[in-house]
Amino acid sequence: MKITRHPANPIVVPGKYEWRKATVFNPAVILEDDTFYMIERTAGSLTPCKNYLGLLRSDDGVHFTHVKDEPVLTPDELGFPYGSVQDPRVVKLDGVFYMNYALRPCAMNYYPTNTGVPERSLPKYPDGWGEQEGHWLTRSSIAKSQNLVDWEFVADTTELTINDRDNILFPEKINGKYVLLRRPEEYVGEAYGTDKAAMWIAYSEDLIHWEAPKLLAKAENMAWESRKIGGSTPPIKTDKGWLVLYHGVDDRIVYRVGALLLDLENPEKVIARTHRFIMEPETYYEKFGYQIPNVIFPTGNVVKDGLLYIYYGVTDTAIALATVPLDELVDYVLNEPRE
Repeated sequence: MKITRHPANPIVVPGKYEWRKATVFNPAVILEDDTFYMIERTAGSLTPCKNYLGLLRSDDGVHFTHVKDEPVLTPDELGFPYGSVQDPRVVKLDGVFYMNYALRPCAMNYYPTNTGVPERSLPKYPDGWGEQEGHWLTRSSIAKSQNLVDWEFVADTTELTINDRDNILFPEKINGKYVLLRRPEEYVGEAYGTDKAAMWIAYSEDLIHWEAPKLLAKAENMAWESRKIGGSTPPIKTDKGWLVLYHGVDDRIVYRVGALLLDLENPEKVIARTHRFIMEPETYYEKFGYQIPNVIFPTGNVVKDGLLYIYYGVTDTAIALATVPLDELVDYVLNEPRE
């Protein structure tokens, strides 16, 4: 499978403003009136690593400029002055932009070690922050906007007693219900049908009250997803099914990318799934960075003129772009050669 990295990579890098001078990564991207809009995850420091969300725009999907010189969403606005808002994904439903995001009530310290996992510590915060176990768990939530600048909290999509990331809305209702991908880390064991963190799917009639999630996909290809898998980008509707990029992590904490095709009317049904990864860290900027080495982490994708633009974080340090004809990728997922 030939996926082309853009020669300008990484296309978005840290700097310019205090709230993004340390790192930028894992963006949401949406195409609106032929303009690419990117919501970046940023940090002004790694100690603590308090994350914000900024907004950029581009006419070509490659060269981005900031819409505002301030973040469009901060943990302070969400009621968590020492927290961290992370990993946005955005879709447009019935004329409204909806953004999934992860939030940790208290931000951690991260010290790069170049060994695969940064050394972490828990800062001391005032006013009782950080004293409860739940302050260090990652929840997932939804916000909505009419203009991508002004955001309003909608609901938490996960229990507040577990770590749950990679919550991603489908861009349309299916059978009258909203559909959500999830990755609850504590849903592991015989009772859950998986011995590693996996991808789950859930439904709601109002975006606020969510049904119990159902197991969608678990690790199968132990060569590159032995540690965990999780959803990466919002589903793309094709005539062959919903195309979903997902990430797999191996025991050496190398992040790679695979793809699923889900049934259009019953997205619990996996039509096809790649056996081999379709992307892995290859370039210097994908292997080395401020934080975790060997990370490719797609969180945004859009289709323009038949070309799938894949936006991904690299080493939790910068943002890169790769492209592939959509029909070629779908065909590969359906007909991947097996050796």
